[in-house]
Amino acid sequence: MTKRLILTRHAKSSWDDPLMSDHDRPLNERGKTAAADLGEWMASRGYVPGQVLCSDALRTRKTWSGIAPALPGTPILDLKPALYHAGPDVMLAVLRHATADVVMMIGHNPGIGEFAHRIVARAPLNAEFQRYPTGATLVCDFAVESWADVDWGQGSVDDFIIPREIAA
Repeated sequence: MTKRLILTRHAKSSWDDPLMSDHDRPLNERGKTAAADLGEWMASRGYVPGQVLCSDALRTRKTWSGIAPALPGTPILDLKPALYHAGPDVMLAVLRHATADVVMMIGHNPGIGEFAHRIVARAPLNAEFQRYPTGATLVCDFAVESWADVDWGQGSVDDFIIPREIAA
């Protein structure tokens, strides 16, 4: 059996209101466009999650809202407060409780970038993987029966993209 993870850092968010809490920052226009582009890219490659594990921050929820219209079906959306600025160990713990064969996780740096580096056996040949910029999306597979069996260094990279590369 194979499990697939689609790991996405939220799209570009707005810093227009300095009094707004970090948790409540929305996407800016570039972020909204990037999320829609990511959805089209995912659909064109058949990367369709059955479950979405998403930080409960506004910018991660809006990233999913921008991606979702391009995808067929209606995956289960699980808002996970624990993913808000989570470190890699928390992210792995959340992933181990996933239920679908294809899971999308949407989170924040620096944790998501570190998680991406630690979960794969070999990093993709893309210089942007090191930075894991906004909208960065990794697709990797695991040869496991259950998400509970996933551990560091087991992921086999299928794809990696950043929104700027889609638009180019």
